[in-house]
Amino acid sequence: MALVIDLKPNEKILIGEAVITNDKQRTRLHISGDAAIMREKDVMKEEEAETPCKQAYFLIQCMYMARDASEYHKKYFDLVKEIQHAAPSTSFMFAKVNEFIIQGNYYKAMKQAKELIQFEEDLLKDATA
Repeated sequence: MALVIDLKPNEKILIGEAVITNDKQRTRLHISGDAAIMREKDVMKEEEAETPCKQAYFLIQCMYMARDASEYHKKYFDLVKEIQHAAPSTSFMFAKVNEFIIQGNYYKAMKQAKELIQFEEDLLKDATA
């Protein structure tokens, strides 16, 4: 079954190591095969990863897009230990993310990590209030 993606005008999408930029009109793509696919809105640049959970998301994104995801595992799991030590309330959420990573399902891990980013933002708001 093909993945169907509707692209807005000028929207970008990453397929494997290629960046595809849509033209000036809406486009519908039907994509078959096994390749890492990310919409522009889901891509986090390294300089945007300014909090610990955003750094974790960035590392998972690197795993998803990499030919050899294992090169990012140690850095990611070391970071997770630090985050959980500082904020034990994140442990349950990281358990879900880590399960997806261990299964090699990096896309689902990224989706779960987005919830972690929101949780982190809420914790930071509570801490400054």
